[in-house]
Amino acid sequence: MFTARTVRLLVPSAAALWTSALGLWGLSRQNSVWRDEAATWQVARRSTAEITQMLGNVDVVHGLYYLLMHGLFELFGPGTTVLRLPSVVATAVAAACVAALGHRLAGPWAGLGGGVALGLLPAVQFYLQEGRPYALVAAGAGVSTLLLVTLLEGRGRAVHWVAYGGTVAVSGLLNWLSLLILPAHLLTLLLSGRGGRRRHDLGGLGEPVGPGGPGKPGGPAGLAGLGKRWAVAAGAAVACVLPLVLFSRSQSAQVSWIPPLTWHMLIGPAVLLAVGGAGALLDRRSPHRPDGLSAAAVGLPLLVVPHLGLAGLSLIQPLFLDRYVLFSLLGLALLIGAAIGVAVRTVSRRLPRAGWWLLPAIVAVAAVALLPQALAKRSPASRVDDVLAAADDVRRLKRPGDAVLFFPSARRDTRLVSPDAFSGLEDIALARTPERSGTLKGVEAEPARIRAAMLTHRRILLVTDAPAVSRPPATERDRMKRSVLRNHFRIVTDGQTRGRRVTLYERRV
Repeated sequence: MFTARTVRLLVPSAAALWTSALGLWGLSRQNSVWRDEAATWQVARRSTAEITQMLGNVDVVHGLYYLLMHGLFELFGPGTTVLRLPSVVATAVAAACVAALGHRLAGPWAGLGGGVALGLLPAVQFYLQEGRPYALVAAGAGVSTLLLVTLLEGRGRAVHWVAYGGTVAVSGLLNWLSLLILPAHLLTLLLSGRGGRRRHDLGGLGEPVGPGGPGKPGGPAGLAGLGKRWAVAAGAAVACVLPLVLFSRSQSAQVSWIPPLTWHMLIGPAVLLAVGGAGALLDRRSPHRPDGLSAAAVGLPLLVVPHLGLAGLSLIQPLFLDRYVLFSLLGLALLIGAAIGVAVRTVSRRLPRAGWWLLPAIVAVAAVALLPQALAKRSPASRVDDVLAAADDVRRLKRPGDAVLFFPSARRDTRLVSPDAFSGLEDIALARTPERSGTLKGVEAEPARIRAAMLTHRRILLVTDAPAVSRPPATERDRMKRSVLRNHFRIVTDGQTRGRRVTLYERRV
């Protein structure tokens, strides 16, 4: 029905279109932006010089991403679509890479199944529409893994090694924990040499390639040569990212809130590894699939090694968050696709026509089963808070001459994302703006000065966290703000919307 070349184009294209559709569905999330995305938004609106100054003090690990978003905001203006569309595009690229990998390693049905499965995974759906760099890292992981497989199959040239090292380096500059993909790729490289065999034809993907002998890509000498080239490319990537790793250590206080690793934090990853392991078992060599590099040899290390590496690092400093290894889910999707490919082949041998309908049936069942998750991920309630909702409350309540306070000072992100909502209000605690101070939240005045400023105003708007997510005051400034409001002001209006609380205080007579 289709030529091999057409199938090679259709499989990744279909996966990318499917994932793009999932990403564009409910992209604005009911016009909400939560605190992590607010950091992207407010930094992207600064000048390049201001961003560079800030990176010397905070968030250097996201520097490349902030500069990218700054360029997009300059070109298209700030908005939820511009904020999140790069993640949608990046996830579509990652899905296309999974589809291409599955097609090469286990056949077209495996490729299509894996590419479609990626966009359905709940964690992927969360970051698919997130104005943060994690989806871009996943795209880099997909491209670098596809390049590695191309090289292991003996199809690559020097330019592919350069592209491989460059992709790993760029991914590392977006999030240096993405370098955990390198030991996963090393394991795949070692597994590719088992038996000294190269890949055979996978149903129209190319001409059959025989077993590698000495000096061939699949033979001992060929594997050694591949290993040396990989080491050079990987070493170059690490060298590019190493200055960022070292400098970011001076800003490690930013992740001090991450809790220490406990066993219950490993339950979710263990479930993913079990699912991936089942897919790897189904992908084992059989009379129904050709010899050569398998989907299991690529997908299982990609899934397992980054999780193990992050768990190991977390024993030194707590860092165990799923978003840091989101890219590992490409391995899970590849293994799911391989299992689907086995199922399609098995059914097709007995019921040829039914085989064509198996993947659509699986996707339909999975989509329906995961629909509540998909709807939840596209709801503002899926995030801790919403800075735009709080800004709307301020816009409604404010009067000329009113003052505004933020508790804690990080809640100033509400004003930084929606400055027009705060026009005419005096930020009485602020001594140096975030732009001038090179910080995310600015520098506030001493407690005594803030107290004096509060007592000169009749009405004060307080922007803080809703009780469900609030924490006790951690600084003398915040304790003083609360004390003055309690003793000298009364509450006129107190509203909570999507994790944020806006309270209007009026001076007691």
